[in-house]
Amino acid sequence: MPKTMVVLPTYNEIENLPLIVRALFDLALDDLNILVVDDNSPDGTGRLADRLAADTYPGRLFVLHRTEKAGLGPAYIAGFKKALSLGADYIIQMDADFSHQPKYIPDLLKAVETYDLVIASRFVKGGSVDESWSFYRKLLSWFANRIYTPLILGIRVYDATGGYRIWRRQTLIGLDLDRIRSNGYIFQVEMAYVASRLGFGVGEIPIYFPDRKLGKSKMDIRIQLEAALRVWQVMARHHNLNPQNRRTTAYTV
Repeated sequence: MPKTMVVLPTYNEIENLPLIVRALFDLALDDLNILVVDDNSPDGTGRLADRLAADTYPGRLFVLHRTEKAGLGPAYIAGFKKALSLGADYIIQMDADFSHQPKYIPDLLKAVETYDLVIASRFVKGGSVDESWSFYRKLLSWFANRIYTPLILGIRVYDATGGYRIWRRQTLIGLDLDRIRSNGYIFQVEMAYVASRLGFGVGEIPIYFPDRKLGKSKMDIRIQLEAALRVWQVMARHHNLNPQNRRTTAYTV
């Protein structure tokens, strides 16, 4: 069976971490592994991850420690490279706060048999967001993903800011992760755009997206608005890419 690695970036997720790890392993999927990428959390998340890796899930839970909080993009890039070096064939990216529900992983694994990248989408038919979202927040997120980003970038992706995804190994290698420069929400947009420009097949499956129950969100409306403006920067940086620009050599970590 191909090895599947879930990459979980964490910063002050000490409440959520043991719960999400248990929920992922309770899926009882063959050869599922987890890589926690911790940005030196002051609350001790990294130390807890080490204990879980050593005492509870040896050989299945891995931990990558980073020295500072440098943002979501660099954390994922480091995690992707580490997952590839560990031999992962499929790499799942998701948050540790249960806004990305583990129950959708079997659907992602099935869909990635057809596509090179699959996004768990809030905005395709059948997808939805938490009922507590204000009308303004729902409208802004819907417009940014369904109208604004696809129109500017010319891609048929309806949740480009969504961070719950599964990648094939060769897709992540082909992207050349060293060319990705963004952070926050725009990191997700840049990854999806580069994948599309390089000719990789991108699919979406519908999900329900609840708000986190424990801990504090790292994203706000200001960050979303900044991401919307940076879509133009992403287009300018990568619009000349084509399938001949795919990377062909693996990473050494």
